[in-house]
Amino acid sequence: MSLPAAAAHPRMKRDVWLLFFCQGLTQMGMIGQVSMSALIGATLATEKTLSTLPMAVQMLSTMLVAIPSAYIMRYLGRKAGFLIGGAIGFVGACLFVVALQVHSFLLYCIAAMVSGLYFGISQNYRFAAAEVATPDYRPFAISLVMAGGVLSAVLGPELVKWTVDLWMPVQFSGTYLATAVLPLISMVLVSIVNLPPPLPARAGTGRPLGTIMRQPAFIAAAASAMIGWGSMNLIMASTPVEMVLCGYSVNNAATIIQWHALGMYAPSFITGSLIKRFGTLRIIGTGAVLSAACALICTIDRDFSTFWLGLVILGIGWNFMYIGGTALLGTSHTAEERNKTQSANDFLMFGTVTMTAFTSGAVHHALGWVVLNLATLPPLAGAILLLFWLARRQAQGTAVLAR
Repeated sequence: MSLPAAAAHPRMKRDVWLLFFCQGLTQMGMIGQVSMSALIGATLATEKTLSTLPMAVQMLSTMLVAIPSAYIMRYLGRKAGFLIGGAIGFVGACLFVVALQVHSFLLYCIAAMVSGLYFGISQNYRFAAAEVATPDYRPFAISLVMAGGVLSAVLGPELVKWTVDLWMPVQFSGTYLATAVLPLISMVLVSIVNLPPPLPARAGTGRPLGTIMRQPAFIAAAASAMIGWGSMNLIMASTPVEMVLCGYSVNNAATIIQWHALGMYAPSFITGSLIKRFGTLRIIGTGAVLSAACALICTIDRDFSTFWLGLVILGIGWNFMYIGGTALLGTSHTAEERNKTQSANDFLMFGTVTMTAFTSGAVHHALGWVVLNLATLPPLAGAILLLFWLARRQAQGTAVLAR
């Protein structure tokens, strides 16, 4: 990973690397959940169209915690917020184990809701990285922390494979028991990170949120994150189910999700450099084109190699749209406006993820795999048009950015 000319302070780099590992541990549990959730849902639910409901509930919970977590971190600080999130993650993993042991779909959905709170709070790791880094190091810090997902990509599905039959006769119980350890480790790591203190009680909050959200930069940043996440999640959530229907094993599906996760996070080591060289809008646009290419590839056939190629490309597209959107969002707010701006962005983003997680199973069951993939093309085309609109506004000097 290329570093900026100005060398970062050693302690700052240490803190960013610690956040990298915290992000990786959180995402490890999430990637494992992606590998298991739809399969478990299809087993526990009496109605098969509800197979992705647990993932939808988890993302709904992630969306709903976006705004409260911003207030927690504003008044208690980032560190306290992450420690609270880790405790919630531990409870969620334990509830998953109980749900499987008693064969309860309802309790499994409740566990997914609790787990979603943990995942939602952990989304602030990328913002924390931006706050501990110097301005010239900031794009690299965000990218590096997002690259923590490489750990999850490599180890998350492997964790499922190693532990799926660990606590028989109930499959996956051992996996969730293992994932309960991950938030505890992240709590230890985050406790030694030098994070900014809470803002003073009387600190201003800047402009009204409505004013911030009407900025072209915010609109494009939020839309990039929403469409990038939504199109990726629509396809990813149903991939394990489609593969099992095609005769592939659970381990085969976990392998595809593993490679998909590598596509999501491995580019993060260079995304910051690419943004600096080619510009944020070009990188976001490239991500949209790659995501559309995945949708077209996945309609060709059901070979293992096709699943592999499509899902890897989809992961890279998501990476460019998500990190690019995060970098663009940072140009739309001042320091005192950051919490409410970030929470509004994540609320919109995970609202989209929630809807796609729920509709993925229903669309896949009712209309099939091909229609599911093609449904991502119109919003991706809209994202590209929106980027052209923002570029034109910036060229005309009418896209006022708050920096």
